[in-house]
Amino acid sequence: MDAIFKALNDPSRRALLDALRRRDGQTLTELVETIDMTRFGVAKHLGLLEDAHLITTVKRGRFKYHYLNAVPLQELVDRWIEPMLAGPTARGLIDLKTHLEKDTAMLTQPKPDLVLHTFIRCTRDALWEALTRAEIRAGYHFAAKSVEGDLAKPGDAVAMTRPDGGPMLREEVIALTPKSRIEATFEPAWMPDAPSSRTVMLLEDSPGGMKLTVEHYDLPPGSEGVNEGWSRLLSGLKTWLETGESVRFAQAG
Repeated sequence: MDAIFKALNDPSRRALLDALRRRDGQTLTELVETIDMTRFGVAKHLGLLEDAHLITTVKRGRFKYHYLNAVPLQELVDRWIEPMLAGPTARGLIDLKTHLEKDTAMLTQPKPDLVLHTFIRCTRDALWEALTRAEIRAGYHFAAKSVEGDLAKPGDAVAMTRPDGGPMLREEVIALTPKSRIEATFEPAWMPDAPSSRTVMLLEDSPGGMKLTVEHYDLPPGSEGVNEGWSRLLSGLKTWLETGESVRFAQAG
């Protein structure tokens, strides 16, 4: 947490975060054009932001793309601000990580529109169950009243309902590597006319626990709230796995 406050205590680094908030997934060359600073200076600031987990990166071919990682900031809000605004609400998942499969097939893949990562004190088996079993997901999802369907194999689908009983979200597994990777469709019922987008969740061992990375592709216009939704979801997941508490980090009101 000290690293987060140190990283934010500089106007140039805050300007870089603002630039990524306006348009996520920029290269170093693109970010240099947004700030009056040398390429070396921008690269140094980006390194500090990445060390604080406020940004995450994905490499596609010879290009390295930078993404705003809102999860640590959401954790600060949840810790000190939201309890005063929203009262006790159910709590979920927190920190997501970028894991890249470095084979030549990756070089032709498009860059994601959104990348988040988190670190969780848990086993690989526990994280996999929490991501794939409906009854567990229902306990930490920030907005779903119920979750039906497990993610066990390609073709499996999950349907989520809102607190008022209406449809909220549908996901269908496209490809799956057990306990390592889930690729699925993302079909939001709150945007009925929007085309389906695609998500990839990557699990990786980390000292003391696991790294979880979420990549979101093909987001349609009007999806600005998806970043915050993932942050709240991940906060609930992290809390559930580390404490056993079922907490939903719902938006105030």
